[in-house]
Amino acid sequence: MDSDYRSILERRLVRKTGGRLDVQSKLKHFALINYALPKSRLAPYIPASRFEIPEFTIAGQPLALMSAVPFVDIDFHFVHLLPMLKFHFGQTNYRVYVIDKHTGQHGVWFFGTTLGSFVVYVAKGLWGIPWHSARYQIDCAYDQQRHQYDHYRYAIESRWASAQIDIDDTGVPIAAVEGFESLDAVRLILTHPVDGYFYRDDQRLGGYSVWHETIPMTIGRPRQLFFSLYERLGLLSRAEMQQPHSIFLCPETDFTVFLPPTTLDG
Repeated sequence: MDSDYRSILERRLVRKTGGRLDVQSKLKHFALINYALPKSRLAPYIPASRFEIPEFTIAGQPLALMSAVPFVDIDFHFVHLLPMLKFHFGQTNYRVYVIDKHTGQHGVWFFGTTLGSFVVYVAKGLWGIPWHSARYQIDCAYDQQRHQYDHYRYAIESRWASAQIDIDDTGVPIAAVEGFESLDAVRLILTHPVDGYFYRDDQRLGGYSVWHETIPMTIGRPRQLFFSLYERLGLLSRAEMQQPHSIFLCPETDFTVFLPPTTLDG
């Protein structure tokens, strides 16, 4: 099975060609904050006709996984359309790990995204992507010599999804992760899903793909975590938010987003 993970991951790492509206951005202060929870809590929010919610054996029981993913877009720009026009803003993705029943491949279902830029209104207006405005205060300091964060903090204000994030960086690279048989499985499912899906503003199914190289990440530990979206949806209590399944940190990585999004249900 591990060889299957590796072969799929290798295919995902092959750089793709895209279209005229593709976006590239260098992401800084990237965190992957994963939570394990009963599948039954997530099921009402995921279209079962199209997606399966996989379960992983964690703490001796089958549990699903979802995440909050904060980062800073340093030079968000359209590759072919006005490439010199670049934007800098905070962003947080809220997502569930799923399997697309049509392809059998692991991907992510997006509840939505907050952005600290007017770019949010452009994407919503053009494609109905579930992006929401937010104000970001970011206090992250990375020690290049120690390859470790001195501190990692976000304060995010949004009517849709506010957040408080304060993480310690152990500086230890990720290796064994509970619920996964190998590092290749971790990378394929958690750090390298390339297909994302969501409900558009008109409630039709949408999707888009990304490309990026393997992300070198270290293990983080929670100091204080709060995500208003997950509390409002009844997915996590405030106490449960302080006990994530795992936290991975990366100071900098590059992403390509293939746009425009596609409509999956005609």
